Amino acid sequence: MEAAIDRIMLTYDLIANRTAAASAEARARVTAYVTTLFEAGETDSHRLTVCGLIYLRQLDGSVDPVKAGYTGL
Repeated sequence: MEAAIDRIMLTYDLIANRTAAASAEARARVTAYVTTLFEAGETDSHRLTVCGLIYLRQLDGSVDPVKAGYTGL
């Protein structure tokens, strides 16, 4: 699980330009999220990594379907 969190943060730091405080907060949030997934039975580190990255992108608003052009039509 720690390897997945480290990979998430390494990748996310390449994507997003944040302060050290924002990065620490993101790490705390994604750690709690990945821990929840792990305790629920997800043990594949690759899936944990992808889910963690999606979670962080949703938190910062970079995954907005409307901005991406998806209108549901």
